[in-house]
Amino acid sequence: MAKVSKDAVFQPLNIAILTVSDSRTIETDTSGQALQDLLTEAGHQLADRKIIPDDIYTMRAVISQWIASKDVQVVLISGGTGFTGRDNTPQAITPLFDKHIEGFGELFRQLSFQEIGTSTIQSRAVGGLANATLIFAMPGSTNACKTAWNGILKFQLDARQRPCNFVALINRFNEDPNLRRCESRESQ
Repeated sequence: MAKVSKDAVFQPLNIAILTVSDSRTIETDTSGQALQDLLTEAGHQLADRKIIPDDIYTMRAVISQWIASKDVQVVLISGGTGFTGRDNTPQAITPLFDKHIEGFGELFRQLSFQEIGTSTIQSRAVGGLANATLIFAMPGSTNACKTAWNGILKFQLDARQRPCNFVALINRFNEDPNLRRCESRESQ
């Protein structure tokens, strides 16, 4: 069960949202909007939000820009995690990971099983760390995004969460000059 430390202070994070869809627009992107609403209600800041087609190289390009930026600490990806021919999100992002967060996909499917039963086996939700940027990919349905946020992310992206959270990991990379994130290529 989640425990909150009374001594710790909430630290807002800069979070980017990527919706992977061949058909959604900003007006019809209910999943991206739900994530935006949830993260801002929690006290985080929206760093950027994009909608792109389900194309491996376009995804890698957008995410690579975000993980190279010191202004993005977390990337939330909605869509492209199923098994159809157009579902390419895991193949696109996992080569970018320095470390995989296996527990994210495992816990997401466990929580999702309570809502949709065995259909959750078709979810390829994944998480990882790339250049001290957390990346989480979840199915494109609004309910799946809410499940991921309310059941996992809102706790792990809160510095008050105990016994551990990902904020401490991000801060460790940002504070130690030997572990510091790469600066944007534009500034080099």
